[in-house]
Amino acid sequence: MRVMVLVKMTPADEQTYPTDPRAVDDLAEMGRFNELLTKAGVMLSGEGLAPTSEGKLVSFTEEGQSVVDGPFTEAKELVGGYWIWQVESMDEAVEWLKKAPFRDGSVELRRVYEEAEFADGYPQPKA
Repeated sequence: MRVMVLVKMTPADEQTYPTDPRAVDDLAEMGRFNELLTKAGVMLSGEGLAPTSEGKLVSFTEEGQSVVDGPFTEAKELVGGYWIWQVESMDEAVEWLKKAPFRDGSVELRRVYEEAEFADGYPQPKA
């Protein structure tokens, strides 16, 4: 199964992280963790995301679309990066994540639907 791993951060984290002296060490530790994931055949892809100040938020309603330039300071949580992992189960994904060099924050794990699940229409959530 494929799992998307969403690394969360707050708007304050997004503003302070680039200037935090720990950032260089954090990136080196994350690089080592990524190597471990890659060698184990778990990591399919992963990237850090540029700050929301470089992004756009596009909203859709029946009346049309609207575009808001970043930063998205009104948000409580932002996505700072992601991985796509190939694992046997969600439990395995959790075990890998427990090895990640995070000190604080939260990370969301979500199963990625497979193409075959759409054969009979929109897939139903698994129990």
